[in-house]
Amino acid sequence: MILTALVFLIILTVLVLIHEAGHFFVAKKLGIKVEEFGFGLPPRAFGIKRGETMYSVNWLPIGGFVKLYGEDEAGGGKIRIKDQRLRIKDTERAFFAKTPMERASVVVAGVVMNAILASVIFYIFLGISGFTVELPLLGDHKFFFVNQQNVSDIIVGSVAKDSPAEKAGIQPVSKITKINGQKVSDTRVFIDIINKNRGKEVSISWQDVKTNKNFTKTVVPRISPPKNEGALGVGFSTIQTAVLTYKTIPQKLFSGIVHPVNLLLYNFDVMGKLIGYSIKEKTAAPLSGSVSGPVGIFSVVGNIVQIPDVKQRLLQVLNLAGILSISLAFFNILPIPALDGGRLFFILIEAVSGRRVPQKFESYVHTVGMVVLLMLLALITFQDIGRLFTK
Repeated sequence: MILTALVFLIILTVLVLIHEAGHFFVAKKLGIKVEEFGFGLPPRAFGIKRGETMYSVNWLPIGGFVKLYGEDEAGGGKIRIKDQRLRIKDTERAFFAKTPMERASVVVAGVVMNAILASVIFYIFLGISGFTVELPLLGDHKFFFVNQQNVSDIIVGSVAKDSPAEKAGIQPVSKITKINGQKVSDTRVFIDIINKNRGKEVSISWQDVKTNKNFTKTVVPRISPPKNEGALGVGFSTIQTAVLTYKTIPQKLFSGIVHPVNLLLYNFDVMGKLIGYSIKEKTAAPLSGSVSGPVGIFSVVGNIVQIPDVKQRLLQVLNLAGILSISLAFFNILPIPALDGGRLFFILIEAVSGRRVPQKFESYVHTVGMVVLLMLLALITFQDIGRLFTK
């Protein structure tokens, strides 16, 4: 638990600080006064003032913020609405006094930093993994600028108690690789071989998906197994896997950029399928089940730190951090109030129309957006906690 909390905190801290550092340094470069650089959302736990900037740690560790001189306060998690111009004296250093292009640069800087971080992480990840990655494949998705090979695997999802499989040491989740020395990836072939060898010794090879360890044992499929258990006593299914290999020099050179884009496009494809299925079946369960918040991510980190192989553990930490960083970049650029994309949206309106949206109205919109996001986060967190106590 301590190791999980430490790894989770390191990942979250790096992602947030890199993002906010983008806003911070671009604002400083443009001469905008930075009043506060905060990790987490208020209320404030403690803070240290250096120069003109307060560096704070806040009680809600779900993000961070950079509070700029002359900017509405809703983005910093403070639900207060007032016209900042009434208290601004040094207008040259105020955020609102800068040109639309300058303000847009400050807003998108955090997104750019997260995208760059994701790219750096995936360059390291792919370098360690030999530029080969395996992804569970849903549908017939095609990844671009990478060599793709789709393979089928027999995955054991459950093992019956006191069954031949349990006595041999097969555990969920395992990948069946060979039967009697013969490679097998088709469930029909697997079932046929098992049924033809009931009461006889069969050599089964499998790989533990969690540890990547390989095993080979001899088992005897039961002639008359208990109802709904089968001769071997396993529940299994065929899962498609995409093996992605960045082989050529150009592929390797651009892999750190291409891979996170591939992951985003694949996620859009999967989410589209889930939305379509949810509409067809008139249930939101598949869609809601694919969304997690901080508690869900913490649970994933807990599974990762239990991987015995140090190299695989490191790869999975890097993979998770890269996915979170590129997801944070994409989510933040969406035109959602209180996020960077929402602020950019109002700046673009000003740039196109030549007229600025009243600051008080914009501040109200961001405040409502912040409240909605916090409510959504609470709902997702409640769902994640429920998953921890259900099978």
